[in-house]
Amino acid sequence: MSAALPGVRPHVSVLLDETVEALAIQPGERIVDATFGAGGYSLAFLERGAEVAAFDRDPDAIKGGQALLTESEGKLILIEASFSNMDRELEARGLTPVDGVAMDIGVSSMQLDQAERGFSFQQDGPLSMRMAGEGMTAADFVNEADEAEIADVLYHYGEEPRARRVAKAIVAARPLTRTGELANVVRKALGHKPHDKKDPATRTFQAIRIHVNRELDELAEGLAAAERVLKPGGRLAVVTFHSLEDRMVKKFLRERSGSEPAGSRHRPAVAAAREPSFEPPAKAVRPSEDEIAANPRARSATLRVATRSAAPAWVS
Repeated sequence: MSAALPGVRPHVSVLLDETVEALAIQPGERIVDATFGAGGYSLAFLERGAEVAAFDRDPDAIKGGQALLTESEGKLILIEASFSNMDRELEARGLTPVDGVAMDIGVSSMQLDQAERGFSFQQDGPLSMRMAGEGMTAADFVNEADEAEIADVLYHYGEEPRARRVAKAIVAARPLTRTGELANVVRKALGHKPHDKKDPATRTFQAIRIHVNRELDELAEGLAAAERVLKPGGRLAVVTFHSLEDRMVKKFLRERSGSEPAGSRHRPAVAAAREPSFEPPAKAVRPSEDEIAANPRARSATLRVATRSAAPAWVS
C-alpha cells in the first residue's frame, strides 16, 4: 500500500478480522468495499482471493489507493462515488450481483488528522468537514443557518442535551471560519474543565459533520443499495461507530428479515406482505478488550452482519 500522508498516522481498520470472517470470502468472489478509506478492508479481501470494487467519495482516498490498485493486478476497481450509488455504479460496469458488501461507517483517522480538512478540533484548521470535494461546508452551515436549525442538528445528530444554548452561542459568535473558533465557542457555552474526560465540543462537531455530509441519509440509501446488489446468499457486514448509525442498521436488518416486533393490531401490517430480503441477522459483534487497548477508536464500534435471501429487494 501507499505510504501515509506526512504527519498523518495510518488508519487502522476496526473489527477487520471479524468482518473478513463474517463475509466468509471464497477465492474469485466479488466483494464491495463501500468505504475504501486507507484500503485496509480492500487489502484483506484481496488477500483472501476476492475481486474488489471499492467506493469512496473522498478524492484523497482514491488518490491514496493508486499503489494498491497497481499491486492488485486488475483485482481491484476504485470508484470515486458515494456508496449510496453503489448499485448504479456497479450495474454500469457490469459488476452485479456481488457476493458481499462491507461498510465501515464514519470518518477515518486520516481525515481527522489532516487539519486542513476541518473535521477535528484537536488541530486548528478551516471549518470544512466535507468528505467529498464539493458541497456545503461546516462554515457555510454555522454562518448561514438560523438558530433553530442549528439547534435541531445538534440535538438530533449530536444528541447534545443543551443544543439551544450552543446554537445561541454559535449565532452570537458569527462569523466562524476555523475549527478552533467553533470549539472554543462550544466550550464556553457548556463550560469546560481541563480534567473533563470528553471535550464538550465533541457532540457539536459530530452533529455538524453528519449534517454537512448527509451521513444518515447516505447510510439509509447505502443499505438499500447493498440489498439490491447482493446475490442470494450474499453477506452484508456493517461497522458503525455511534448509536444513531447502529440503530439505523439494526432497524433496517430487523425490518428486512421480518424480525421487527409487530406494531399496533389496529394498524395495517404493510411489511408483512413483503417477503424478507435478509435472513435474521447474527448477534452484534463488539471489539475485544485487546483491540480497544491497541486502538481506542474501536471502543464504540459495532459490527452487524446478515445474509441476503432469495426474495426481491424491497421497494421503498
